[in-house]
Amino acid sequence: MADYIIAIDQGTTSSRAIIFDKKGSIVATGQKEHEQILPKAGWVEHDPIEIWRNVQEVIGLALSRADLTRHDIAAVGITNQRETAVVWDRTTGKPVYNAIVWQDTRTQDIVDRLAADGGGDRFKQVVGLPLATYFSGTKITWILENVEGAREKAEAGDLAFGTTDSWVLWNLTGGTDGGVHVTDVTNASRTMFMDLETLEWRDDILEAFGVPRSMMPEIRSSSEVYGAAESSSLLRETPIAGILGDQQAATFGQAAFQKGESKNTYGTGCFLIFNTGEDIVHSKNGLLTTVGYKLGDGPTHYALEGSIAVTGSLIQWLRDQLGIIQTAPEVEELARQVEDNGGVYIVPAFSGLFAPYWRPDARGAIVGLTRYANRNHIARAALEAVAYQTRDVLDAVNADAGVDLTELKVDGGMVANDALMQFQADVLGVPVVRPVVAETTALGAAYAAGLAVGFWNGLDDLSANWQEDKRWEPTMEEGERDRLLRQWRKAVTKSMDWVDDDVA
Repeated sequence: MADYIIAIDQGTTSSRAIIFDKKGSIVATGQKEHEQILPKAGWVEHDPIEIWRNVQEVIGLALSRADLTRHDIAAVGITNQRETAVVWDRTTGKPVYNAIVWQDTRTQDIVDRLAADGGGDRFKQVVGLPLATYFSGTKITWILENVEGAREKAEAGDLAFGTTDSWVLWNLTGGTDGGVHVTDVTNASRTMFMDLETLEWRDDILEAFGVPRSMMPEIRSSSEVYGAAESSSLLRETPIAGILGDQQAATFGQAAFQKGESKNTYGTGCFLIFNTGEDIVHSKNGLLTTVGYKLGDGPTHYALEGSIAVTGSLIQWLRDQLGIIQTAPEVEELARQVEDNGGVYIVPAFSGLFAPYWRPDARGAIVGLTRYANRNHIARAALEAVAYQTRDVLDAVNADAGVDLTELKVDGGMVANDALMQFQADVLGVPVVRPVVAETTALGAAYAAGLAVGFWNGLDDLSANWQEDKRWEPTMEEGERDRLLRQWRKAVTKSMDWVDDDVA
């Protein structure tokens, strides 16, 4: 039998292909960034053609670096930026518009229009989500209402919608020549269109958004064979057998399979997921109810999620927009030059505030500035903002779950930052634990694919792979923690009520 699994991780800033062995260890990686297209304030787009081209390239890079061929690969798993919407022509295979990214806020008017009849929680009991620009549903509506000819083509059945997992899968399995149009339950649960209980598209909600059902992909489990790579691919005939949205994939890669287990991923945004088992738990504290995973014909596992829009992208902003740093790791070097934040707090509400506040009217703010503050304090405040936002979400999780979390498993690119992880433990007051394999998003997709083809025998095999790499214990005094959190929450209020009728 082939000895490896390859995972395609189509993320917000880059696409990666990572090859894993049976122990869940990384064998080789290929990675390529794609352009962040920012046409207007609040608009964020990607070129789907560029993404697909990059996916093909990174597959080749990973295979060549590992000196492997398709014959060595047992299956392909896909994980992806979840709410980013692609609409394409089934006949030509070309997108009718750029992908509208999950961070994009242009659809606020559509959100307001839908909320006028039933409020922001109009569909929440069914789909687990409040009305927000974050989810892909309003993005499809915007494309149909604003791209010339799109509505007519959609009504004729000529257009397909998918999050980027569906776009990659469709192209990988043949595109216009028999491409498979499928998504999994985790990605479907982020559209605002899927009934959490039945795991099917709701016609009444699609109608409310003005989206023809013919555009929608078939909903399948997270772990089954959807199809095989087409003949011109380097992976031709290899089964594609796992799909998980990126945050659910990271939870799966952390082996957080059981009710009460959780993880926090530090990437472009920050996403804390708490496994609620087979129970659908509706949050009273600003969290999302989502699907955690479903393996083949097995039961559906649900989760509560706290989604934070801006964490790693705040560091990119310091680098690319302000020029305070030249490379992302420099932020830790600067932060270590000072003992504290100098009274400076950054609230990175670039796309409004997500969980637990859900305030689209918020915008980014830097508060507490004095002549004493310098770029070291700004860098430290940026790192601290990541930890404070995670604390806000964890408080909501504890309130909804009725039991306090005793430790937090972490993963993602920012967990290499020791200063951030120590501060995170201090602000939470619980240990923070990093696994040996921090690339848990790709690992989760590999696990889902491997389970479907018998590469791994079950969840016990995957749990046995998980190993602790490093643990940070809280050292901050409770009084100091309370003072910092009080100041942070005051800073958050200063970011609110910014957007009104004449401010974008």
